[in-house]
Amino acid sequence: MTGRFITLEGGEGTGKSTQVKRLAAVLEAKGIEALATREPGGSIGAEQIRKLMVEGETGRWNPITETLLAYAARADHVARTIGPALAAGTWVISDRFSDSTFAYQGAGRGLARETIRRIDSAVLDDFAPDLTLILDLDVKTGLQRALARLKADGGAEGRFEKFGPGFHESLRQAFLDIARRFPERCRVIDASGSEDQVAEAIFAAVGRRFDL
Repeated sequence: MTGRFITLEGGEGTGKSTQVKRLAAVLEAKGIEALATREPGGSIGAEQIRKLMVEGETGRWNPITETLLAYAARADHVARTIGPALAAGTWVISDRFSDSTFAYQGAGRGLARETIRRIDSAVLDDFAPDLTLILDLDVKTGLQRALARLKADGGAEGRFEKFGPGFHESLRQAFLDIARRFPERCRVIDASGSEDQVAEAIFAAVGRRFDL
């Protein structure tokens, strides 16, 4: 039996990384083998590309180059990590996937949706998550959380946090638009509550989707 592929999406500071780990732990406790992973990253090659994308100044790449980097990393991630895990029956929980490219490089940086769609089709051949949980949070709160995390981590991976509030508001609206476009796949989760409250909402959405 193949595994399930669940992605968590949202802007900066919405708590995706924490909730990916919590969801994987809950699934494991239910006897479901689960793998927590992330994008950009999730494989040796993709983690090397991650450094190119999330470090440095905002103008380091133009939108199309940034998108191609994202999909180079994603192709390696799917081939070396996600695909083999799903084939082995493992559930994969990823912090970001293709929706982030449509939000960040599309809505945020102005690359046409159709351009991204064509790249996505060429690279992934219509491969998509079984369920996407979009963590929604007001931009000011999210950026405050993200900047606090960066300060604690040394600040190396802060390239996208340097874009202005307008950029981040466009991301939020893009993710909500994705939820509207793909209601059969996406669920919006209010990320303004406590970590436990958000986790409970996520577990409930996953349970309903997969009859757990």
